[in-house]
Amino acid sequence: MIEKLNLTMLTDFYEITMANGYFCSDIADNTAYFDMFFRKIPDDGGYAVMAGLEQVIEYLKGLRFTEEDIEYLRSKEIFNEDFLKYLAKFEFKCDVWAVPEGTPIFPGEPVITVRGPVMQAQFVETMILLLINHQSLIATKASRIVRAAGGRPVMEFGTRRAHSTAAAIYGARAAYIGGCAGTACAVADIEYGIPALGTMAHSWVQMYDDEYEAFRKYAEIYPTNCVLLVDTYDVLKSGVPAAIRVFKEMKPAKMGIRIDSGDIAYLTKKARKMLDDAGLQDCTIVVSNSLDEYIIREVIQEGACIDSFGVGERLITASSQPVFGGVYKLSALEKDGEMIPKIKVSENVEKITNPGFKSVYRLYDKDTDRALADVITLDSEDVPSGDDYEIFDPSAVWKRKRLSNFYAKNLRVPIFEGGKCVYESPSINEIRDYCAQQLDSMWNEIKRFDNPQTYYVDLSYNLWKLKNDMLAEARK
Repeated sequence: MIEKLNLTMLTDFYEITMANGYFCSDIADNTAYFDMFFRKIPDDGGYAVMAGLEQVIEYLKGLRFTEEDIEYLRSKEIFNEDFLKYLAKFEFKCDVWAVPEGTPIFPGEPVITVRGPVMQAQFVETMILLLINHQSLIATKASRIVRAAGGRPVMEFGTRRAHSTAAAIYGARAAYIGGCAGTACAVADIEYGIPALGTMAHSWVQMYDDEYEAFRKYAEIYPTNCVLLVDTYDVLKSGVPAAIRVFKEMKPAKMGIRIDSGDIAYLTKKARKMLDDAGLQDCTIVVSNSLDEYIIREVIQEGACIDSFGVGERLITASSQPVFGGVYKLSALEKDGEMIPKIKVSENVEKITNPGFKSVYRLYDKDTDRALADVITLDSEDVPSGDDYEIFDPSAVWKRKRLSNFYAKNLRVPIFEGGKCVYESPSINEIRDYCAQQLDSMWNEIKRFDNPQTYYVDLSYNLWKLKNDMLAEARK
């Protein structure tokens, strides 16, 4: 499968030129810290969902340069020969910390930190961003769509609209983490155990002389799960009546209809009445057709009679905002055993980075287990006290929020130590359940689609002071 391919050379070319430059400058083994974080939540939402870590782990485990890779680089005639010999014997030796998949995450938080030889820690930037950006984007979109469905199952139907084979498979994985019940992508079932679901296309119905004949043949073949597509010609005049006739004659163990076009609210209400009047109260109604969280929310508010949804292109491509925007920035160096914090300064305030080696704590109310705030601290700081702690807003030095009766959880866990993986990835179902549990700990005000409440993500005083001092020094 895709993750078993050697993807070492799936990188921006400048990662290789920089690595060669570090090697030739005799700083290749200097220790550097790099943080991956993102700046803005997609769709102006209140939260994002971390996903893609398992693929990052597989990538880092498999880092190696083949003879073909070395020959390709040699053919460019710009790389040092000793550097190419080094790549031929390459071994990943970095430490990695990350926020587990399924965790709600917020802008500015270092969701992955890589510490190790600068040449290596820099080189892995492209793939870490590619994998986390894509899956976190789709998992976030899926979570929004699933929330809009209000407990009704959502199937991911986007394989044919995905931007590539990898996007289809990893997109299905991310959508499942975000709460989808299954996928149309059969490979995702084989590879990850995500339930593959599907019924028929309009072409099945068109193959026969009429809908009744097409539906009856399908019911004969699939008597235990018979879901019929009723909108090939006319939903209410021919599709639903033909389905009712087949259901009453064939009596399949599980029956349903799917509507893929038209006014969903109107058609489902009419179809529901027709089915109920025929004594088919157990027959379910599935809808699809370019759905997203807003359309789903609206048709439910209009009283649509829907049991489940199939969501395709607007989920698998996150079409409303198809870029997650994660970045990978240097945060510290080590020299003579001392850590030297680094900061990127910009006239765009949101692009100013947080310096140093950091941790991220989530603070929970002891009585309700609701998340109250996240605090980014220097890694050397003690865990915030559960009795009294002051949240410091770095954007307004006068603003404080004092917390009590809470407990703190370090969101990040060790993934690699000295290049050796020390983390066992949970199963996809464990990740999905964890995501649901973590989202339940978030206040509903943060999860609403329109004007969500901003979740507190603040710096500890020590980190704020370090950042402020470095900014002041940079302005001299």
